[in-house]
Formats: sequence, structure tokens, C-alpha cells
Amino acid sequence: MLRVERRPQPSRFWTWLTPPLAVAITMIAGGALFAALGENPVAAIRTIFWEPLFGEFAFYYRPQMLMKGAPLILIAVGLSLGFRAGIWNIGAEGQYIIGALTGAGVGLAFYPLDAWYIFPLMVVAGALGGWAWAMIPALLKIRFGTNEILVSLMLVYVAEQLLAQMSLGLLKNPDGFGFPGSRNLQDYAAAHNAEIIAGTGMHWGVVAALGAVIAAHVLLQRHILGFRVRLTGQAPRAARFAGVSPARLVLFCLGTAGALAGMAGMFEVSGPSGQVSIDFNVGYGFTAIIVAFLGRLNPLGILLAGLLMALTYIGGEIAQSDLGLPAAAIQVFQGMLLFFLLAVDLLTNYRLRLRTPEVAP
Repeated sequence: MLRVERRPQPSRFWTWLTPPLAVAITMIAGGALFAALGENPVAAIRTIFWEPLFGEFAFYYRPQMLMKGAPLILIAVGLSLGFRAGIWNIGAEGQYIIGALTGAGVGLAFYPLDAWYIFPLMVVAGALGGWAWAMIPALLKIRFGTNEILVSLMLVYVAEQLLAQMSLGLLKNPDGFGFPGSRNLQDYAAAHNAEIIAGTGMHWGVVAALGAVIAAHVLLQRHILGFRVRLTGQAPRAARFAGVSPARLVLFCLGTAGALAGMAGMFEVSGPSGQVSIDFNVGYGFTAIIVAFLGRLNPLGILLAGLLMALTYIGGEIAQSDLGLPAAAIQVFQGMLLFFLLAVDLLTNYRLRLRTPEVAP
């Protein structure tokens, strides 16, 4: 008979083994899901994980991995700082939307002026927009002790309503014949987040994501602020005794996450997406939570997890077009990653022991 026994300290072995194990279990469970839908499970899994990298049209799909992975990595890095400190920002999707609105708004305000400083101003505006949106749950938590999970999550729906309103109102293209949506920023050179090297998928959002990974790694490993973040998450009472200010940490973690999410939204709306539209947000803010935990809240792990999740996005789209799999099945498959990661993660802090039944004398 099995029983669960708490480990004296977390297992480093299982800490790093659980992500690949969760991916493997997800493949097995996902294959069973696809088989239940009447598809060849091996073909479906192969399409999702193999075709974007080594298939006939891999030269086209590989650059898309960077484009789809960049916003996930950028948002997940910001979220991971708060999660490490026990500050749970679940509203990155809203911060992503607001960053896109403020960044695009600045760019469209200068239309049709062609000046070098427009795009940098958009980056700053996007970061400030996401930061300001994240400050709402931060200040409410500090002042009134509200739950940042609920407040940040509810603000996502407010942001979605603002997105719809802006698409139909203030930011609507005056030359768009009444259709909702802004001007296409891809046609406005000064505000376009174009590829730095054509055909590689490398745009400024990718550069920002890589920069965020490096900065977060240095912060957590080499800076006193990173030590305070880690200490607060591991031993809150010890952190208070060490003089760590909970209020300042809340402001820093939520503010940084909001700024990075806002930048991700700005880079997306000025690049791959191209315009503010009602259906602009595609769930990157929520998917980034999976990326953060799949990467063990480690910046370097998040980089790999973000690329893996981008692979499932692209492979899922190929599976939908080539195999006829429903989009909902792909979303369930992606959600399985977090579910199995959390399930297998139990082995990091607990071990399974075989309990022999006691024999009555």
C-alpha cells in the first residue's frame, strides 16, 4: 500500500526531471485524446512536434517559433519574479492588452509622420501602460489587503472591453469603411516592428525577450533584490526579520510583470498582429503562466519552455489544417502540460513509500 511522505527538503533531481516527464505524459495523454477523436495519435503528435522543425515547410515555420515564443517568454519572465516571491499576478493578459493599446495609440497619434523616435516612444508607452494596469491590484493589495489574484484576473475582462471599445471607437481606422480595427501598423514604417534580419523571425520583441531572460537571471543570482525575492518566497517570516519591505516587493514584482507584459503587447500589435482589433488578444497572458511553471520559474528554463509552447502553437495549427483536429483539442492538449506538471511536481516535495500492512498479534 502506497503512502505519501513529505521530504525533508525538495528533491533537486525531481525539480529538473518533472518538466520533461510532464511533457512525455502529456504526449501520451494527448495521443489518447486524439485517438478518441478518430485520428492517428502517432501522426498527430508527430505533426505537432516534428513538422514545424523538420518537416517539408520547416523553413517557413521556424521563424514563427521566435515570433510566437517572444511574447510568451517576455510575459513569463515578469510573472516568474512575482511567483517566486509568492505574489500571484494572474492578470498578465489584461496588462498585455493595455500595453498594446497604449503603444499603438502613441504610434497612431503620429501618423503619417515618419520619424525614428516614434517606435521607441511606442515601446515606452506600452511598458508604462502595462505597468499602470498592474499597479491597480498592487496598490489595492498594499492599501486595503485585497487579493491580487482576483483583482488582476477581473481586470482582464475590463481590458477586453476597453480593447473592443477602442477598436470600434477612438482607434478605429477612419479609412476602414466602418470596419472595426485600427490602421495596419505594418503599413506605417515608423511604427512597424519589422524583422531585423529578413526571414529569421527576429524582431525587436525577440531581442527584448532575450534581454529580459538575461536581466532576470543576473537579478536573481547576483543582485540583493533578487535575493530578497527568493527569500520572501521561501521564508516570508525570515524575509521580514531581514528587513524586506512587503509593500515595495509587491510594487516591484507586479510593476515589472505589468511592464514586460505591456511591452509584449506593443511588440505584437506593431509586428505579427499589425493592428488593434477586437480579437487581438489570443491568450498569451494566460499561456505564459504555463510557460513560467514549465520553466521552473527560472529565466533560462522559461526561454526553453517558451519555445516549446510556441512549437505546440505552430504544430497545433498545422494539425488543424492537415489533420482536421478541432482547435479546442489543441487547447486541451496545451492545458494538459500545466496539469501534468503540477501533478508530477508533487514528487519534488513528497516521496511515495510502500507501507506494509500491520499484522495483528
